[in-house]
Amino acid sequence: MLIPTNTPNAPAAIGPYSQAIRFQNMLFTSGQIPLDPATGEVTGEDVTAQADRVLRNLGAILEANGIGFENVIKTTCFLADMKDFAAFNQVYAKYFGNHKPARSCVAVKELPKGVLCEVEAIAAVE
Repeated sequence: MLIPTNTPNAPAAIGPYSQAIRFQNMLFTSGQIPLDPATGEVTGEDVTAQADRVLRNLGAILEANGIGFENVIKTTCFLADMKDFAAFNQVYAKYFGNHKPARSCVAVKELPKGVLCEVEAIAAVE
């Protein structure tokens, strides 16, 4: 059975998709961008502030499923500009600490709403 996540602590989907889908003991999140869950507006002027909001949103989805960042197996990170890679990594490292899931990080031509970063994750649900 597929179980969608719907938490008010992360932004509502801005399209025809779920915040995340749980299948058995696996959680697949949709890409999170720096939207304030309360307003649906983009927050943060630079990649550091935006990455922080993105990872807080991701954390809210994990928490809604009873898990945390330590359960993340793989992330896919999207940057609007690879020049932001180092600054993005500094914020990312604060959330994952010593836990280092597998990861891909790519620069893309454009992200939704003109944001600077987006992160999606696959996690184990215990």
